[in-house]
Amino acid sequence: MSRFPGCWSVFSAARCGLPGQISQVARELCGRATARLAGLLAVPVSRSTALRHLRRLSLPQQAVPRVVGVDDFALRRRHRYATIITDTETGRRVAVLPDREAATLECWLREHPGAEVVVCRDGSATYAEAIRRALPDAVQVSDRWHLWRNLCDKDQLEVRAHAGCWATINPPRPGGVREQTTRERWNKIHALLGQGIGLLDCSRRLNLALSTIKRYARMPEPQALRIAPTYRPTLDGPYRDHLRTRRQADPAVPVTHLLREIRELGYAGSANLLVRYLNQGRAEATVPIPPRATPAASCSMTRRICDRRKRPCWRRSPGPARRWPRSPISYAASPPC
Repeated sequence: MSRFPGCWSVFSAARCGLPGQISQVARELCGRATARLAGLLAVPVSRSTALRHLRRLSLPQQAVPRVVGVDDFALRRRHRYATIITDTETGRRVAVLPDREAATLECWLREHPGAEVVVCRDGSATYAEAIRRALPDAVQVSDRWHLWRNLCDKDQLEVRAHAGCWATINPPRPGGVREQTTRERWNKIHALLGQGIGLLDCSRRLNLALSTIKRYARMPEPQALRIAPTYRPTLDGPYRDHLRTRRQADPAVPVTHLLREIRELGYAGSANLLVRYLNQGRAEATVPIPPRATPAASCSMTRRICDRRKRPCWRRSPGPARRWPRSPISYAASPPC
């Protein structure tokens, strides 16, 4: 067979335009689907041939966007991470770097100059240093989520540091056993530190963890370690005003009288719940009552499946008795009655 220029490829029986068509189909459908479609079009090719034509396609040249976003993502959490570079104005992915090192990002920015603004930088010092060295004139902007997160963390630390100032203005609330233990530990630790004893020696003498000693040593006042307890909504919450009024009028009122009074108002809880509510000091608290949330049906169903004490009944078959597995997974997979 003679070779005709432009009609046949060298060392190939396929026409010149056909590989390009197969490459375009493979770009949309990938390997196996391309092989099936090509067979229907009377151009039988294997999936390996389709992938080979796909790899021969040259990557399109993309212009470097004016506003670039840089962030990292996990290929395998806590083991391997990569860096993604996007066009913030259009949301298009520009490049994916194999790691999140400063040298890799700096090399890419030097090879692709033109970015004026680098946004969505998640506060990483590594990215900041790479951008500063590669694009010294570019404007670096942190994303909104990290700005709010950093602001909230700083505000929380500032409020905790001035807990002693708030205690001088507001009336002190009664403390419990935990607060008393915290104050005693703080006094002992700072007394030892004032004598020139090291942190490790304090940990050995007081039989406390070294991290606990460090946490107490960083606090200038014991009030900074005090954290307000958080409680879930209970059945006693709607009757807190009545309980507070009765206990202020008569501090020695029996709990049985209070239980009888709030049951007349619609209380459906037990006496133990009321006693625990009063012992925790929640009747005299000034925090607002949290709304009582209604549990979702999915949560109750999950709890019922995972609780082995509430096993669903099984359909009985006329065959011999069968011991069902005791795993919660098998309970969920088997059909209930």
